[in-house]
Amino acid sequence: MPNRGVRLGTILAALSMGAAIAPAASELRIARPAQPMSDRWKWVNVEPRERTLLGISFRPLQCRAQGLDPASTLRTLLMYPYPLIRLGAYWNAIEPSPGAFDTRSLDAEIEAAEEAGKQIVLAVGAVKTFGYPECFVPEHHLSVPLREGTLITPATHPGLAAAAVDFVSRVVERYAGHPSIVAWQVEHEPVDPLGLEHSWRLSRSFVQAEVEAVRRLDPRPVIINGYLPTSLPVRVDQWWRTRDQGDSLAVGREFADILGLDVYPRHGLIHAAGRTAYLDGAARPWNQHRELVAWAASSGKKLMVTEGQAEPWEAVTVPPSPQHQVMYSCPPDRVIENYNRWGRRQWAYLFWGADYWVLRERQGDASYLRAFSRILSES
Repeated sequence: MPNRGVRLGTILAALSMGAAIAPAASELRIARPAQPMSDRWKWVNVEPRERTLLGISFRPLQCRAQGLDPASTLRTLLMYPYPLIRLGAYWNAIEPSPGAFDTRSLDAEIEAAEEAGKQIVLAVGAVKTFGYPECFVPEHHLSVPLREGTLITPATHPGLAAAAVDFVSRVVERYAGHPSIVAWQVEHEPVDPLGLEHSWRLSRSFVQAEVEAVRRLDPRPVIINGYLPTSLPVRVDQWWRTRDQGDSLAVGREFADILGLDVYPRHGLIHAAGRTAYLDGAARPWNQHRELVAWAASSGKKLMVTEGQAEPWEAVTVPPSPQHQVMYSCPPDRVIENYNRWGRRQWAYLFWGADYWVLRERQGDASYLRAFSRILSES
């Protein structure tokens, strides 16, 4: 399943909290998920990027799940004139068996990005990396599955912690000679539970050991990213489930040089009888973004959007792509609107869902890629 994990359990738990009922009602939308196509993306205003670097994340697993060839999809996406791309080192792909360290696929991605003149953010893992299912530990490092509801620490899982530090270190050592790499991302939303897929979490000490290993080897900035709740019910639930050590945004503020935000303002909850219930908190005053912009300015650290929603997030894990229709959670005009709201006054903004745009183009709908092109040319 290619899309990020559906946080349905998280959302429903949040909706059950009395304090969140009234705000949740104001954020709730009921709509048919498949909507008529429109040309709104052609004329919606594009805000100036100012100093923000624009870019994408490349997701080879999602390419394959959508029937796309990763190499040709990457070549297509590298043709566009953005400066920054995020690539991922997937532990179970690089170390499929004990003693293996096969980086050929990642080598090819980095070479292609460099030939296209891109700067690179490299997500070095280890346990969690961007792209569903987000957990990529090789089977030989887990004698038993991680228990649901537990905190994974160096004390409770010493073998896994040591192996994770070793993997991160080997990846950094291999690619430290590439000046195109401008930052290392350590883990992915590291101390947050994913949702229904897993409720275990990494501890602060687990992540700190990986960050320290990266810094011993290379001086380039470390990124830690976290999920930015754009609706109050999800924010309340995230606080509740991570209250013992803080969420990934709190950990990132402490350990990282660059704090990354994963921003999904509209997402599906439940689908029934031809309708989907969505949460849409894009314009809510309890959004943390403004306070984080102020924190970055006062702390001397950088802020970025590691994932700006630019593809649908429906009540399924695979983003649907109906012929001659678009999905309510993110039509092409929302790609521009999401950028307008969250893409300024920070170091970088990475659009999430670029491979989906290529899929749409190959199905005869180039509107997502054209909306992206408008942002690049008009911002």
